[in-house]
Amino acid sequence: MPVELRHIELPDFGTPTIRPEIAKAVYEDRFHRFLTAIWARGFDAVAVYGDREHCANIAYLTGFDPRFEEALLIVAKGKKPVLLTGIENQGVARKSAIDAEVVIYKPFGLLGQDRTDTKFLPDYLAEAGLETGSRIAAIGWKYYTHREHPKPSTCLDIPSYLADALRGFGPVGNAADVLMDSSTGLRTHIEVDEIAQFEFAATHGSEAVRRLLRNVKPGITELEASQLLAPIGLPLSAHTLLTSGESVADGLRSPSSKTIQRGDPFLIAFSYVGALTARAGFVADGPDDLDDNIRDYVERLAAPYFETVCDWYSTVGIGVEGGRLDALVRERLGDPFFNVLLNPGHLLHLEEWINSPIYPNSVETLHSHSALQMDIIPATGSAYQTANAEDGIVLLDERGRAEIREKYPDCWERMRARREFMVDYLGINLKEEVMPMSNLCGYLTPFILARDLAFVRT
Repeated sequence: MPVELRHIELPDFGTPTIRPEIAKAVYEDRFHRFLTAIWARGFDAVAVYGDREHCANIAYLTGFDPRFEEALLIVAKGKKPVLLTGIENQGVARKSAIDAEVVIYKPFGLLGQDRTDTKFLPDYLAEAGLETGSRIAAIGWKYYTHREHPKPSTCLDIPSYLADALRGFGPVGNAADVLMDSSTGLRTHIEVDEIAQFEFAATHGSEAVRRLLRNVKPGITELEASQLLAPIGLPLSAHTLLTSGESVADGLRSPSSKTIQRGDPFLIAFSYVGALTARAGFVADGPDDLDDNIRDYVERLAAPYFETVCDWYSTVGIGVEGGRLDALVRERLGDPFFNVLLNPGHLLHLEEWINSPIYPNSVETLHSHSALQMDIIPATGSAYQTANAEDGIVLLDERGRAEIREKYPDCWERMRARREFMVDYLGINLKEEVMPMSNLCGYLTPFILARDLAFVRT
């Protein structure tokens, strides 16, 4: 077997206390590049929609993160940007990192609030600079291709009342790919300031998972186990998943009052904005704690899985085609038993999954300044359940590495130390551009009660 279990103590890579901030100048540069791309497509105006679940595009452009309510960023060519928000977002919208007029549109607020002095939505759009005959770019949180619709640019994923109002001025086209295309999207090329911010999130998120895995035990409930995460209050990009027993097969489950039992399968996924760490295994000291029919869990599932994870980490890099990573995983875990359903890797950003260049036959090449999630998830549908060692990395060319080393030396040192641990202790070879973001990258203990019995590549 090319991998084996050894007692490997996970080092203390350190935990930062000061969260890096993104400078106003960075947002201004983003906004300039964004408008340049929009105008280059022949649009006269752009409308970027956001709500609590779909806030990433507005947040990327402005630093304003809509909460509770909806919001709309409207920019007509030659006009000052306008941010329409409900009443509760007025204060934070005025702190936007770009120079924008903040206008209240009460229907964006919660039901039951006073709307007696509200104008119709087209009036607000006209005041922002939209004119009859304008060609308008609309950005929600997805875009579509010819595989899904004969005229994909006409497919809008914004609320119909908003789409109707925009179309009252002229033709509207979906332009979300300007921000979200997995190769060319602006949000897939991230600045070192945001990389440092994501590394802060990944460090704290992985330390939360590490704390839970070191202290979870049979006899406590899932809700009690979730308290071990001790979150620090950062926004989450996904609901916390924590489940044990048969419900692990359901996947997207929040913790319940179920008592965790010895021998249970166990899954935890915790995701601050910009990062996600997940682990899965069994609440056990070893195979003797498992049912007789799955005591070969390591040989049957966990070891082949970890071997594939090692190959993923060793292969990923600048210029690598996404299809190569996909083929690597499917070659090793292509047996229907493993049932790998999702893309075996994707891009990270303010949402947990922005897009993925990793899919069958993809010729998209991975590029520097992108954050990627190692996201290989077997869904066996059997008593073996699954194995999971999800964490994020960032790809940085020589110039990017020099910049982050100079500007964020503590962040750089943690990434350097993680690389050293993965290569020297876990046997996972990494290209020089691969920078681990999480304190748990590559570290997998299939038996959770055997706290430091981790896989290594031999």
